[in-house]
Amino acid sequence: MKSYYLCLMSLCLAACTAMPTAQDRHVAAEKVATEAGWQRLNLDAGTFALAAFVPPHLAATDTLTIYIEGDGLAWVNAYTPSLDPTPRNPLALKLALTDPHHHAVYLARPCQYVDAADRRNCSTRYWTNERFAAAVIASTDQAITQLKQRYGANRLVLVGYSGGGAVAALTAARRHDIATLITVAGNLDIAAWTSQQQLSPLSGSLNPSDAWPTLRSVPQLHYVGERDNVITPGLTQSYQHRFPRDQQPEIVIIPGFDHYCCWVEAWPRLMAKPAQSSN
Repeated sequence: MKSYYLCLMSLCLAACTAMPTAQDRHVAAEKVATEAGWQRLNLDAGTFALAAFVPPHLAATDTLTIYIEGDGLAWVNAYTPSLDPTPRNPLALKLALTDPHHHAVYLARPCQYVDAADRRNCSTRYWTNERFAAAVIASTDQAITQLKQRYGANRLVLVGYSGGGAVAALTAARRHDIATLITVAGNLDIAAWTSQQQLSPLSGSLNPSDAWPTLRSVPQLHYVGERDNVITPGLTQSYQHRFPRDQQPEIVIIPGFDHYCCWVEAWPRLMAKPAQSSN
């Protein structure tokens, strides 16, 4: 029996050792950005301070593309929320770095990559059940306006990965300067997603599907992997079907792709495809 508990303890210690710390995740993302020559910005965006990474020599541009990160490490396990939602794999950042048009910046979600005074209002509810709350969308909207002003842009392309797709859509619904809304494995119907995944409803969160009356005038393009078990093609189609038949946004299902593979490698090719304009 003693050997059983010793074995169990060693497995637990190994699992803890394998989990990168918040600081490890901060450093890893900054390394990815700085190796590409990008620099960090901290944006004061009302309720939250939001981290961004930008190319230092990006000149003024008429159309700016802003990549919005996914949910990150929201939960340690099924019962324990993370103390820091900084992602282990900042996939949206990697997409931004491969953007073929080179007029792109990256925006993190609330409480990702921030510490000390910049962690204000960082309650776990803002990366669990209220991850798409009105306060989250309002801060994202403010940060996007700051980035738009910084580069003198007139129009914006919003690209959201996973839960960042929900944030991108909900933010687009508030604005009148969105040239295109693009999502990659985007969580666009929160109610359908929690039901399919047998999760508790995200009380306090907004649902992009409910914003369809405003979004129907926004050109959209939504990519989803054929093998994605997190955001299935059916979930993306659930969002699409909220729109009138003649105004349904375009969905592209990529054979062989899942929630993580192989978006970064394929992104320069995929990003070259223009979104269809809505009627």
